[in-house]
Amino acid sequence: MNGHPKLTRPLLLEGPVRVADGAGGFTESWSPLGTVWAEVKPRTGRDAAGLSRIGYKITIRSAPQGAPSRPKPSQRFRDGARIFTIDAVTESAPDGRFLICFATEEEGT
Repeated sequence: MNGHPKLTRPLLLEGPVRVADGAGGFTESWSPLGTVWAEVKPRTGRDAAGLSRIGYKITIRSAPQGAPSRPKPSQRFRDGARIFTIDAVTESAPDGRFLICFATEEEGT
């Protein structure tokens, strides 16, 4: 990585929550887990299926394994009306100071 990422964009980290629907089933809702400062960059490439999905590389400060502030693939970032579904999370370098979240934004959400 050339230099440090510019973490200038606040994103809300959200996690899925199962809520009883009163009829013996569940619905999925999203609960805010906190705000993280991020650098958001589009990834290159195209979805082979031709779907309207755009990939992003979202860099944030690292958090310890198991910490609520450490994103997981079952979670998502929200930026106003925009939703970025987290596909994978990896450390950016051996020193582990930053995390790279590979995420997908679905058009029209």
